[in-house]
Amino acid sequence: MSVNFQDEAEVKQYLDNIGIEYRFGCYSEKKPDVCHLLADYLESIHKDYEKARKVYRSTCDDYGYAKSCLKYGNYTFIGRGKSGSKPNPAEALEYYEKGCKLGDSENCLNAGLLLVSPKMNNRRDFMRGMEYLTKSCDLNNGNACFYLSGLHISGAEGPIASKETQPLISSTESSSPKSSVVKKNDFIVEKNMEKAFTFSYKACELNNMYACANLSQMYARGEGTEKNAEKAEIYKKKAIQLQEDVKNSKQLLFQQTS
Repeated sequence: MSVNFQDEAEVKQYLDNIGIEYRFGCYSEKKPDVCHLLADYLESIHKDYEKARKVYRSTCDDYGYAKSCLKYGNYTFIGRGKSGSKPNPAEALEYYEKGCKLGDSENCLNAGLLLVSPKMNNRRDFMRGMEYLTKSCDLNNGNACFYLSGLHISGAEGPIASKETQPLISSTESSSPKSSVVKKNDFIVEKNMEKAFTFSYKACELNNMYACANLSQMYARGEGTEKNAEKAEIYKKKAIQLQEDVKNSKQLLFQQTS
């Protein structure tokens, strides 16, 4: 069906028809992907965030649709779509974890970032956060790989939720000089440039421009790998090209919406 997008009435009719199709596909045919599209439609076309929030939640809870878990988690994290609603990181985490268990890398990334964040207060669990970040990276999420590389470049530490939980990387029994000053049961990520290089390399291969810039510096300085001026230049050029690609895509989007 061809639509004259210069005709306001025709465009309105077209959008109304899409809404009818999405409602039928969701409520009558019970298709999770269409329910998610319906929520996107309510969000972007009607700006009805309250209804969109409800559809995202039910699509996650009733159908186990990971993208809807992510969207509902985002809504609760910022307190969107419900009158008087306040940001609720704890509920957001619940839905990010649910989406991560369904194999979605973005949910794993968000769950990991929340759990290592000081904003979680007594719900903070550095070890579990690292596990989610690692799973996200394993699922080829370049942002997660980049974040992990940064943690290994500087080293990091944070609480473990349970005394019975055994850390995967290291604990206060580590030989690290930090061990004597961190709290008991803290989870420690040792500074490790070899691991930082590995994560940076993967993140760069997944087109994370910041990781490519770091990779260039590692090759230039011989940190985590042997010095290699030629490779340093290659990854510097890749980082610059990725940055240009981002600028061009933003300009194109602006032109399309102006």
